[in-house]
Amino acid sequence: MVKRSRVIHRVVLGVAAVALVTTGCEGPGGVPAGPGGGTTPPAAPSQSSSAAPSEQPSASASPSGRPSESASASKRPSASPSDDGKPAASPSATPSARALMDDGDENEQVRELQARLRQLDFFDRAPTGFYGSITAKAVKRFQNRRGLPQTGVVDEATWRQLLAVTKKPTAAELKPATTNKLDEPDPRCKQGRVLCISKESRTLAWMIDGRVVSSMDVRFGSENTPTREGVFAVGWKAKDWTSTIYHTPMPYAMFFSGGQAVHYSADFAARGYAGASHGCVNVRDKAKLSALFDQVKVGDKVVVHW
Repeated sequence: MVKRSRVIHRVVLGVAAVALVTTGCEGPGGVPAGPGGGTTPPAAPSQSSSAAPSEQPSASASPSGRPSESASASKRPSASPSDDGKPAASPSATPSARALMDDGDENEQVRELQARLRQLDFFDRAPTGFYGSITAKAVKRFQNRRGLPQTGVVDEATWRQLLAVTKKPTAAELKPATTNKLDEPDPRCKQGRVLCISKESRTLAWMIDGRVVSSMDVRFGSENTPTREGVFAVGWKAKDWTSTIYHTPMPYAMFFSGGQAVHYSADFAARGYAGASHGCVNVRDKAKLSALFDQVKVGDKVVVHW
């Protein structure tokens, strides 16, 4: 009788030990499993494991023994796929308008779209021909203004309305000289030979008697080393110059106010507006600045303005 009770006692202890392992209370070697335990829990057996499958249903059961609503819901069949492999739309769904231009497109029609949006001040940079998030936001703003669904996608209705309120873009509008849009020239720039430099639009316009001959993007100094504003004159020029203070190259330098000059900046070309100058007017288009350098004469006016 005593021997039999010992056998039963050992069986009970064995079942309890199995229960502890399968519920994850301990990891291998008696170390607590899970985050903070210092030991990775053993991986669950794969389908090819030799362990016998459980006879219990995977769905959780309610106290009555029936599967719960969440379990039964997961077994409901999903919508039948259509011919293209996508779930079929419900009969009540309204098909969306056909997209003419959408995110990821890159072509000349997108360039025209951007140029037309720029005419209405919805797109604030040079057309690129690539339809990305900035173009989508501009389209949404136009759709909102015209009372159209704000999808950010150009459909027939959006395109028709845009064509109706804009003109066909010129070659200069499709591929403008600068990334930044030129603003209205300062009145002081409208007479004579002038380097008209706008801090507002971050552009330099080379003007002769009120006409823009060429233009380019520019960058200015930081708060600690600001670019001075006002009316100046080109004092001297140096095609190959290195700063005596910062020891950085300043190709095609045209000095207009002490040590401040218009010059090419490799850093501006590489990082754009993520950086700043030490007060000079940086240009990132070396070819344009090279051509400008040959045209500008000592004594020509320089206007730096907002």
